[in-house]
Amino acid sequence: MARLEVADIFRAHGPTWRHQERGHFSLGQLKVMSAVEHCRSAALGGHALRCSACAQPQIAYNSCRNRHCPKCQGSAAQRWLQARSADLLPVDYYHVVFTLPAPLSALAYTNKELMYGLLFDIAADPKHLGARIGTTLVLHTWGSALTHHPHVHGIVPGGGLALDADRWVPCRPGFFLPVRVLSRLFRRRFLEALSAAHGRGQLQCFGEFVHLTDAAAFATWLAPLRQCEWVVYAKRPFAGPEAVLAYLSRYTHRVAISNSRLLALDERGVTFRWKDYRAKGRTRHKTMTLTTPEFMRRFLLHVLPRGFHRIRHYGLLAHAHRKHNIATARSLLQGPAPRVTVDPSTSATSKGTTRPMFLCRHCGAPMLIIETFARAQQIRGPPSPSTLP
Repeated sequence: MARLEVADIFRAHGPTWRHQERGHFSLGQLKVMSAVEHCRSAALGGHALRCSACAQPQIAYNSCRNRHCPKCQGSAAQRWLQARSADLLPVDYYHVVFTLPAPLSALAYTNKELMYGLLFDIAADPKHLGARIGTTLVLHTWGSALTHHPHVHGIVPGGGLALDADRWVPCRPGFFLPVRVLSRLFRRRFLEALSAAHGRGQLQCFGEFVHLTDAAAFATWLAPLRQCEWVVYAKRPFAGPEAVLAYLSRYTHRVAISNSRLLALDERGVTFRWKDYRAKGRTRHKTMTLTTPEFMRRFLLHVLPRGFHRIRHYGLLAHAHRKHNIATARSLLQGPAPRVTVDPSTSATSKGTTRPMFLCRHCGAPMLIIETFARAQQIRGPPSPSTLP
């Protein structure tokens, strides 16, 4: 019977599990290991694999397909990246970021759907350049230390279609819009929309914000926010739009933290890597240890309301007329469609055969499925009397 090391078993789920006591397990023993104890998605079943060339073992668990899972949906993110890359136009693109100030971030704890929605709507204002622009926005709610930090990243082409769609209206070369103008417009429109929502009774105020239910108190609380500068970032990406799309794709189908940042889970709590953006040089990369309850609290801060869309497209890139708008823009710009590199694990070969789903991380050869783990069976309670015949 083939034997696997514990480090091989848990390698797919990041360094967190590598501190486990090393030992050897047969494939038969592997099947009866407590999946829930070691892996959040192992209870859904999976496969034991062996490389057809170098005989290295590997475990591949079935995806839980939850959009908040730090491990799953890697293939979905890859498909998103390919689809968005196919929409790129032969123009300069700009990376924009709109961030909420700390007081509004705290208020958003209990008003996620409302305030995240406003963050999208205000950031996607299409009334610039005298043309219809296109914007793809992705919501991030976390900082590197898992703190609550709502902001949207966007990628915007440098121009848009004229209102009668007969010409392309470019922005100034190398310059999208003045950051200060964007910041103040974003601030004004967001606070106007938030005040209107408060007037309609849509804003929920609890705990330290309970006094804000009063209209006068809310207006007084907003006054300092009308004077401070809001953080808006707008810069042409040096590596091109593909680099921004690749950056965004790492977070479109995952939340808060990836398994590669997890370092240890022990009696002290959870240790992970984080980046301190206020520091410079090598001191920017640090480690942090949180108690398990605090780690879970911070992670759960970023669970979105049910049905809330984290990725949204506006203007030229809105789903209803995207293909037509992109074709029109390309004809006006006289540019060809970009060549998109397709993920080998999901494509077909020139002979019409499907490429292997699993590839060896050591040599790249196809992996062979040597055993399948069945999905764990949940214990069900007795039927309720109302369901009995």
